[in-house]
Amino acid sequence: MHHSAVLLSIPGLRSQDLASMPRLSALASGEGTSVPLTPSFPCVTWPVQASLLTGVGPEQHGVVANGLYHRESGEVEMWTAWNECVQSPQIWDRLHDHDESLTSAAWFPLLGKGCAADYVCIPAPHHNDDGTESMWCHTKPEDFYPELMDSLGHFPLMHFWGPLANIKSTDWIVDSAVNMAKKYQPRFSAIYLQHLDYAAQKFGPGSDQAQTALGELDAAIGRLIDGYTDAGLDDILWLAASEYVITDVSDVCYPNRVLREAECLALREDESGGEVLVPPESEAWAMVDHQFAHVFVRDETNISRMADLFRGEPLVEQVLVGDERREVGLDHPRSGEIVLIAKPQAWFAYYWWLDDSRAPSFARTVDIHNKPGYDPVEMFINMPSRETPLDATLVRGSHGYPATDPSRRGVLVASDEAALGDVSAEEFQDTEVAHLVLNNFGVSNE
Repeated sequence: MHHSAVLLSIPGLRSQDLASMPRLSALASGEGTSVPLTPSFPCVTWPVQASLLTGVGPEQHGVVANGLYHRESGEVEMWTAWNECVQSPQIWDRLHDHDESLTSAAWFPLLGKGCAADYVCIPAPHHNDDGTESMWCHTKPEDFYPELMDSLGHFPLMHFWGPLANIKSTDWIVDSAVNMAKKYQPRFSAIYLQHLDYAAQKFGPGSDQAQTALGELDAAIGRLIDGYTDAGLDDILWLAASEYVITDVSDVCYPNRVLREAECLALREDESGGEVLVPPESEAWAMVDHQFAHVFVRDETNISRMADLFRGEPLVEQVLVGDERREVGLDHPRSGEIVLIAKPQAWFAYYWWLDDSRAPSFARTVDIHNKPGYDPVEMFINMPSRETPLDATLVRGSHGYPATDPSRRGVLVASDEAALGDVSAEEFQDTEVAHLVLNNFGVSNE
């Protein structure tokens, strides 16, 4: 067993990328190793991070997408940060139950706010009365963010997502994690390093920009390793896990437009004259997320008819209803009555309007919370106006499709091969990663 453990959660990391990442690949040399890692479906950030940290899949932890639809209130939440979304114990819960001295740090896992980790940092901008936002991070202890701000400045949120996304946000995460490690010496750290996402989705996973991102992230990981060593944490089990692999896409499908044409959507006009979806009044609507979508049907007697609308769509590969959702691990009360999976080369866009002049005001903003679906087109919008085209065909890479073939498997890097135990490299799942951490501290898997 090692004194400490660090789990790096890295979206978009592929096994072939290690050849361009000397600091990360060095962890796999000597006593270390790297093995294929299969993400649970749906292969997107929220669910996979929950699977990595709980050791169970979405049917148990309840994180079925990068957002939730609350049927009781009719509200949609996308990319919130509250840990209450997770319905299963996480690594820090299990460690505390075993031994209170086994402290943990949750450094930017996206459902970290309110979790039981001893040390936490996650973006939490203040919403001002005039409608503006002031940058802030939620930290535990509460007074740690001002301390980080004194040495590092504000977290550069504008570089975390959107058209200005770049290595600056990941650099801040790394540098703040090192500061935290020096001060608090956590026994376990879960750190989200998101940098590879941007270029791969915007330009394609094989692009020159994606290749450049590998070098930038590797340099940041090198500083993290050196920083933890300088903090005196020199007996560490390092684990770096792909959240998912991004693959090339060339087509886009609009499930809500299919439902609109069938007169299933309830729409209202916003202050700018755009059309806004009203989910609780809609006969059916789709919360889309990369290469899958949840279709929520108000009246269960209409489920079969709604499913039939998609069975002839050329870019929809699977239409799963009721118990069929169990095939992909999404038979959960939070799931839509219907789950759609796109063709491998396609992704789903949430748009319901048929004319860009009728797009709602939030469609041209980097506002991930108000949209009932994920929209990578935000990465292309800078200085938006009513004339800015909302061109979903610009997106070149996506994810979320079931990892049914080797090209969609990620990679797990471990600094100690012995920590993997007897698990077959061909069968390694993201749900097994939490158990590697727990085993390191003598915590039973039961």
